[in-house]
Formats: sequence, C-alpha cells, structure tokens
Amino acid sequence: MRLNSIKLSGFKSFAEPTHFQLPGQLVGVVGPNGCGKSNIMDAVRWVLGESKASELRGESMQDVIFNGSGLRKPASRASVELVFSNEDARAGGQWNQFAEIAVKRVLTRDGTSSYYINNQPVRRRDVQDVFLGTGLGPRAYAIIGQGTISRIIESKPEELRMFLEEAAGVSKYKERRRETENRLKDTRDNLTRVEDILRELNSNLDKLEKQAEVAGQYRGLQLQGELKLHQLWFLKHRDAASEEARIKQAVLEATNALEARTAELRHGEAELETIRQAHYAASDELHASQGSLAEAALEVSRLEERIRYVVEGRQRVEQRLVELKAQTDQWGERQTQAKDELEQIAEQIAAADEQGEVLAAQAEEFASALPTLEDAVRAAQAKSNEQRGAVAAVQQQIQVLASESRNLEEQRRALGSRRDRLAGERGQLAVPDTQKLADLKHQFGAAEEAQSVADARLQQLNEQVPALDESRRTQQEQVNVQGARQAELSARLDALRALQEKVQTEGKLKPWLAKHGLDSLQGLWTKVHIEAGWETALEAALRERLGALEVGRLETVRAFAADAPPAKLAFYTPPLSAFTNTHQTLPRLSDLLRLGDAGLKALLNDWLEGVYTAGHLDEALAARAKLTHGEVIMTRDGHAVSQFAVSFHAPDSEQAGMLARAQEIQNLERQLRAQVLIAEEARSALVRTEAAYTDASQRLLAARRDATEAQTRAHQLQVELLRLSQLVEQTSTRREQLDGELSEIDAQQEELNERGATGEARFEELDMQLATTQERHAELDEAVIAAERKLAEAREQLRTLEREAQEAQFASRSLAARRGELQRGIETAAEQLAANQQSGTQLQDELTRLTDVSAQAGLQTALALKLDREAALGAKRSEYDDLTLRLKRSDEQRLAHEQSLQPMRERITKLQLEEQAAQLGGAQYLEQLEAAQADMAALGQSIEDGKVRLAGLQGEIDRINREINALGAVNLAALDELTAARERKTFLDAQNADLVEAMNTLEDAIHKIDLETRDLLGSTFNQVNEHFGRMFPTLFGGGVAKLVMTGDEILDAGVQVMAQPPGKKNSTIHLMSGGEKALTAIALVFAIFQLNPAPFCLLDEVDAPLDDANTERYSKLVTEMAQGTQFLFISHNKIAMEMAEQLIGVTMQEQGVSRIVAVDMQAAVSLAETV
Repeated sequence: MRLNSIKLSGFKSFAEPTHFQLPGQLVGVVGPNGCGKSNIMDAVRWVLGESKASELRGESMQDVIFNGSGLRKPASRASVELVFSNEDARAGGQWNQFAEIAVKRVLTRDGTSSYYINNQPVRRRDVQDVFLGTGLGPRAYAIIGQGTISRIIESKPEELRMFLEEAAGVSKYKERRRETENRLKDTRDNLTRVEDILRELNSNLDKLEKQAEVAGQYRGLQLQGELKLHQLWFLKHRDAASEEARIKQAVLEATNALEARTAELRHGEAELETIRQAHYAASDELHASQGSLAEAALEVSRLEERIRYVVEGRQRVEQRLVELKAQTDQWGERQTQAKDELEQIAEQIAAADEQGEVLAAQAEEFASALPTLEDAVRAAQAKSNEQRGAVAAVQQQIQVLASESRNLEEQRRALGSRRDRLAGERGQLAVPDTQKLADLKHQFGAAEEAQSVADARLQQLNEQVPALDESRRTQQEQVNVQGARQAELSARLDALRALQEKVQTEGKLKPWLAKHGLDSLQGLWTKVHIEAGWETALEAALRERLGALEVGRLETVRAFAADAPPAKLAFYTPPLSAFTNTHQTLPRLSDLLRLGDAGLKALLNDWLEGVYTAGHLDEALAARAKLTHGEVIMTRDGHAVSQFAVSFHAPDSEQAGMLARAQEIQNLERQLRAQVLIAEEARSALVRTEAAYTDASQRLLAARRDATEAQTRAHQLQVELLRLSQLVEQTSTRREQLDGELSEIDAQQEELNERGATGEARFEELDMQLATTQERHAELDEAVIAAERKLAEAREQLRTLEREAQEAQFASRSLAARRGELQRGIETAAEQLAANQQSGTQLQDELTRLTDVSAQAGLQTALALKLDREAALGAKRSEYDDLTLRLKRSDEQRLAHEQSLQPMRERITKLQLEEQAAQLGGAQYLEQLEAAQADMAALGQSIEDGKVRLAGLQGEIDRINREINALGAVNLAALDELTAARERKTFLDAQNADLVEAMNTLEDAIHKIDLETRDLLGSTFNQVNEHFGRMFPTLFGGGVAKLVMTGDEILDAGVQVMAQPPGKKNSTIHLMSGGEKALTAIALVFAIFQLNPAPFCLLDEVDAPLDDANTERYSKLVTEMAQGTQFLFISHNKIAMEMAEQLIGVTMQEQGVSRIVAVDMQAAVSLAETV
C-alpha cells in the first residue's frame, strides 16, 4: 500500500486545484520558508481524520480553508484527496478488495465536513478503520511534523505507549474490547431490569392470589344470582302466557263487533251503488243532449262558412276577369310587332347570300398556293430538328451532371442537417453537474453524520431513560418512607390526643363538673407552657392545682361545700399584681414558664413561691443549705428536696403526665408540620423526576423517529447519488458516441466536396459545347420561322376569307332562324288570344253560379233547431244535479260507517300488539332460559318447594348484586393472570440465567482479549526494544538505548526511553541536546518501522537539528528503509535532498498562493548524461 498522488484545492495556501504524483519511494519537498511545504503534511494528516485545529497549526478548523490574498478572494471550501495503491490488499475492512483507494475530505465555510472513499460518502471512523494497525492516522508514528520529533522523545510514558500500541496493531483489539465492554454493560443493564421485573412480578403474584380469592367469592355470588334470575325469568314467562290467553279472548270479542259493523257498511254500499247507476244513466243522457246540441251548432257553423265561401269566390272571379283582359291586350300588341320585323328580315337574308358566294371564290385561289409553302417549311424543320437533337444530347449530358451535382448537394445538406442535429444533441446533453454530484455526496455524508448523531442521541437516551427510571423508583421509595414517617407521627399524635381526651372525659370529676355546669372550663395545664424536660417537676410542684379551674370570684365556690367534688379539685382567680422571690441565687421553677397572660404568670409565681430547680438530685442536695423554711428544690424527675427532707415523685392521680403529654403533642404537631413539608418536597421531587422521565421517554421516542428519518434520508440520498452518477456516466458515453459520428460526417463532407469540384469542371466544358450547338440551331430555327411565316400569312389570308364567308353564311342562317321565331310568335299570340277569350267566358259562367240564397234559408232552420236542443239539455242537467246530490249524501253515510270501523280496527290491532308483546316477552324469557340451559322442571319444582314469589325474587337479586358490589373491583381474570404471571416468572428466571451466562461469557471474552493484547504488546515491546537498541548505535555511531516499562501491568504501564550517546552517562534524556534528541526519536520511529512498516512515512524537517555527519547517516538509513516504505520528506538540507528520487518544489511567486513544481531526479540525471 503506497501513496500515489495528492490533490489539493482551497486547502490553506493552495488556492488553486493542485495535483502531483508520487511515483517514487523517496520524494522530497523543497522550497523557501513560508511557501507552504508543511501544508502538504497538514493536508495528509487532515484527510486521515485530524479534528484538532491546533495539530494543524490553526485556531479553528475553518483556518484550513484558503482565506484569500491581496489578489484573490477567500475560498468557500477546502478539499484534499489522497490516492493509495492497494495492490497488496493491506487496507482494512471492505476496501481491501480495491486495487486503488481514494480518500477525500471536504470542508465548507458553514462547518460541514465530509469524508469520501472512492467517491462514496463515509464517516470519519470509516476512514480511520481503513488504516487501523498500519501505523497511519492523524497522530500516528508514520506522520512526523515540525517539532514532533522532540515531542515524541519527551512524551509522557502513557503517550509513548500509544505509539507502541499502534505498532503492535492492538487498535482493533482495543476497539473489540470497547465493544465487548459496551455489550457487557448492556447485559448488566438488562439483567438489572430483569431482576427489577422479577421483584415487581413477585409482588404482583401476592396481589393476584388475593384477587383470585375475591374472584372465587364473586363467582359464588354470581351463581346464586343466576339461580334467582332464572326463577324470575320462569315466573315472568308463566305470567306472560296467562296474559297472552286473556288478550286472545279480548281480540275475538272485538273481531265479532267489527264484523257486525262491517255488515251494516255493506248494506249502505249496496244502496249507494243503486244511486250511482242512476247517476251514470243521467250522465249518459246529459252527454247525449250535449252531443245533439253540438251537432246543431256545427250545422250552423257549416252554413255560415258556406256563405262566407260564396262571397269570397265571387270576389276572386271578378279579380281574375280584370287580369285576363290586361293579358289579352298585351298579346295583341306583340303580334303586330312580330309581323313588322318579319318583313325587314327577308331583305337582310338576300344580301348575306350574295356576299358569301364572292368570298368562297377568293378562298379557293389561296388554297391552291398552300402546298408549295408547306414543302418549304418541312425542309427547314428537318434541318432544325437534326440540330435540335445535337443540342438535346449536350443538354442531356448537362442534366445528368446537374442531377449528380444536386445529389451531391442533397447529400451535403443531409450530412449538414445530421451534423447540426448531432451537434445540437451534443450541445443539449446535460453537462454533468459535478457540483450537484459533490453536493449530493456532501449531503449524503452529512446525512450519515446526522444518522450517527441521531444514533448517538438515541443511545444516550437509551442510557438516560433507565437511569431516570431508577431515580424515579428511588424517589418513590423516598416518598413512601416520608409518607410512612408522616403516618407514624400522625398516628402517635392521634394516640396522645385520644389519651388526653380520655383522661379528661373518663375521670371521677367529669360527672360532677357536668352536674354543676363546669365541664366547659379548661384546666390550668392547658394554659401553661414550660421548657422541655421540666413538665414532671411542674406537675409534682402543682399537683392537683395543675388542673385548677378559673372562676371570676372565689366566693362562688361556697356553693360546692354541700356537694364536694369526688376528687381533688382547685379553683383560682388570677391576681392583679406579681410576687417576687426572696432568693436570687437559686434558679426558680417559675422562670422556666413561658406565659403570655400576666395574671396567670402572677398566679403561678405565687403558687411556685419558694420552689427552685436543680438538674438532678445530687445538685439539689448540695444546694439545700441555701433553703429557708417552706422552700423546696425540684429536680427534672419531680423529686422534691427541702431543708430537712427529700420526697420522691411518682404518679398518683389520673392527671399525672398531662402536661408532658401536652408538651409532647405540641412537639409532635411541629414535627408533623415539618414532616408534611418534607413529604411534600419528596412528592414534588418525585413529580419532577417523573416529568423528567416522561420527557426523556418522549425524547427517546422522538430520537427513535429521528434516527429512522435520518436513516431514510441517507438511503434516499444514496439512491439519488447513484442515479446522478449513472446519468453522468451515460452522458459521457453518449458524448463520445456523438464525437465519433461527427468526425465520420466531416470525412464524408470532405469527400463530397472533392466530387463536387470535379463535376464543376465537366459542367463548364459541356456548357461551352452547348453554346456552339445552340447557336447553329438558332440559325436553322430562323429559316424555319421565315418559311413558317410565309405559310402562316397565306393560311391567315385563307382563314380570313373562309371566316368572312362563314360569317356571311352564319348571318343568313341567323336571319332565317329569326324569321322562324317571329312566325312562331305570331302563331302563339293568336293561340293565347283565343285561350283568354275562352277563359273569360268560363269565369262569367262561374260568377253566375256563385249565389248564397239556399245557404241563408238553411241557416235560419239550423238556428231554430239549436235553440230547442239547448232547452232539452237544461232539463237533463237539472236531473243529473239531483242525482249527484243524492250520491254525495249516500257516500257521506258510507264514509261515516267506514270511519266508525277504524277505532274498532285500532283496538283489535292494539290487542294483537299486546298479545304479540306478551308472546314475545314469554318467548324472550323462554329463550333466555334456554340460552342459560336452565332445567324448566327443576325451576318449577324449586319455585313450588320454596314458595318463591315474583316480588321477593327481585329483592333477592338486588341483595346479591349489593354483595357483589360490596366486593369492589373484582379482577375476574385473576386466575388466568396468575397463571400467566407464573409462566412469565418461569420465562424471566430462564432469561435471568441466560443473561448471567452471557455476562460470564463477555467477561471471559474481555479476559481473553486482555491476554492476547498483553502477549502482543509484550512481544512488540521486546522487538521494538531490540530494533531500537540496534538502530540507536547506527545513527550515533555507538552508545546504548533501550525502552523501559514504568509499571508491572503492560496494559496500563507507560513506556520510558533510556538513551546514552557514545561517551556519555546521562541519567535522563532531558540532558541530551536537541540534535541528540532528534536522532534518538528518529531511531525510535525507525525501530517501530522495522517491526510494523507503515505504507508511507511523512517527515517534516526532521533533519533540521542535525549536522552534516548525522544527516548523512540519517539519509543513508532512510534510503535503506525506502525499500519497504515510501518516504515523503520536507528538508532544507542539501545532503537530504540528494537522496530524493523525485523533488517537488513549492513556490509562492504570488503572495499567499502556493504552487507546485515537480522534478524527476532520475530523469534529470539521464537527461544531463545524454547532453
């Protein structure tokens, strides 16, 4: 695997697209300082996945894009492509099958970074995977930039170990171990979730067992309810049958009544039919009278129409007579004119006959001279035709040549048209949109990056949601704990309150106080507050006075002397002034009181006058010497120490402990309030956690949706990218085809042009021959024309005479025809005059016949008949109207009978519906009993034996339903759920065992990976150490160097370099000079190369700190290693330049823009030797 070429565009100072080949094993890059040599090294490191801008000598990744110069604008994108030869299939992953691999990276101004392998969008990780274990990478040992040599030798042991791992090729092992650890973590998480589910499932099993017991009770009650319900259905079915029989009888009675009423209706309908028949007869007679009247009216109309026809006929005949007289006058005038014109035509016919005879004689004379002239014309035409044949032959040759010329021109036009069409098609071919293709590749890379981001976010949420779930469960437990604590405090408080209430209500004094109306008064202890711990002391000091009742005046208690209280009881009235204690040195019990009432405070000061306090009995005994008569010291336990006595306290009444309990109740109330706040805070925290869990779950769903959408988007872009790539390929293929066809057409056009030139020369020759032949033919044509002219003149004169003779004959014939026409016109006029006379006679006869006397007499008779028939029609109409009225009244009576039938039918229908309802009800209950598979005989017997009644059954069913409702929510599927839960527990137990086994397997795999990595690192360390120990003396000319592990565990231990140049005993490499450090680092890198040679090595001014002697040794060593590794080095040293097989010069003639000048050294040497 070697580097074949580098393509740069817009990267740092390489503003223009730059492409240079690397054919040799030793390629040197030279040029002045600042011209951009190191940018080539940065470009290689950038393509291999470097993401840290500082490693590329920049502040941000945008700095790698050309930023413009004085004459150029900034570039919008940076692109670098490395082309590798992979003939040895050393590349990792799916790309090892390609003989050549092109790795490309593109960065735009908007921060979008895209990677490509063989023009396919990939991830950054995919690029790094290709070079895993090869020594190549953004920070691998095969790329040594400026200052890297000193950093390598001065690296921390942990950083130096990374070079050793890369040389050992354990990167893939580390990746496998990381993936295995992730799977192990997932397995542990799954195991934790399964265990949580098992714990929850065990809890659910207990609940399901209880629910199954309740379900059994429910089913027992349900069976009882079903029995009662079946009995209820049976009784209702029996009642429904009885009701059905009763309704059937009612339907029969109603049907009989309906039939009687129907008979009455039929009698009325018969009478109605008789009247209707008479009505029909009267209607017929009325219609007959109307017909007779219509006939009379029609006869009147006919006679009136006849009279009108006679009048109109006389008018028409008189008009015709007038017109006939006018026509007769016109025909007489035409006859007279024809006779006059006939006399004139006879004279004109005689003159025309005489002129025709003269012209015929002249024509015969000219006709005899024509044959001689015709022979002369034929002789001249024969000579002309012979010459015309010669002209036609030449013209035929010219036409053939012209046809060939037209064919050539047509072919030229066809080729031109085809060429234009093909050129147009080539011009219209879609120019491969490389920018769109690049954008698609970029979008596909971005889509894959987005998919990676979505997958990472999904993985993060997959880890976050279980953590939030665990936190939620922890918060729930905390809520439960705080709730239990709150319940405990509340219960204790309730118990103390109940005890206080019981002491107050169940004492001996309660009835007495109620009797005297004092039960509403509060005891003194409810108003007294003392510091914690002194309640017993105060009770011992006050005794029964602790429960004293306040009265307005003490004199009122005299009434109680006759009916003394059954137990000790005190009354008090608060004093108006306070009392002072005599001792100021001893602490007073009254000072421990916290009272807001001044009167109550004065009272207690009085009662506690001479009562002091001590923490314990010994302290009280020590202070008793200070006491005077009547004074006492009270301890916390209520023991009293006076000047000469000690009294131990013990509860001796029902009031004992009330003050302490009151104090404790107050404390508990405070604690309960605080606990309520704590519990509320815990619940609030739980709510927040649950909200966070819900939000994370929703975001997890969104992340899954985004991941799916990102995957779909990437797939769509990949399909579009393949489509566009195929389109570009097809366009390129078609363009090549069109270029070939256009070249062929150009060749054909050249051949046609040559043929066209030959035809033009032949055409000129024939054109000259045609001119000579046509000139001779023109002379002969003139002779023919002269002879033909003489002949034509003779013929013209002959035709003129013949035409004039014909005209004379025609005039004679025309006049004769006209004479005949005039004779026929005279005859026609005579015939028409006779016809008109006959028509006049006929019209006079018709006028005589047209008279209306008989029609007028008939009209009077018809009018009298019409009046008689109108009177008869009136009589018939009156009779018809009477029958119509009788028919209407009879029909109304029938309708009334018919309407009275409707309520009877409706009642029958209603009864039938009730019968049907009873039948359906009985059938429904019977169907329900049959559906429930109830034993009808057994039900009837049980009803008879138990004296069951319908009303009582409904009550029993309601009672059973109440008992079922009292059971609450019943899980009827509890038994099935219990079985399913047990089966699930069995499955989860098996899954738990599988997860434990998988976790053990993964741990074993990690252990195995660690063993393999440890062995590989150990052997690599030993080999590199051996090569380093041999390489160091080679570069230094002596000395000792080795690698030392800084720890016992090779997987975690760092690597430290120990080197001693010849004659030096330095204890650390930090004491070495810069040149010595550089040589030591070179020896270490080359030692690693001896173990795992990288495909190529980049050296950026590594020889800068070296002198000439060391440079020569360095160059010699590099030349030897170039047999297996390709070297691309940057140097200013002439000795180092000499070892290069190819020099690449970097110039910056234009400020800020780098350009490449490449020289093949072997070719240059060969050229120099040749010269």
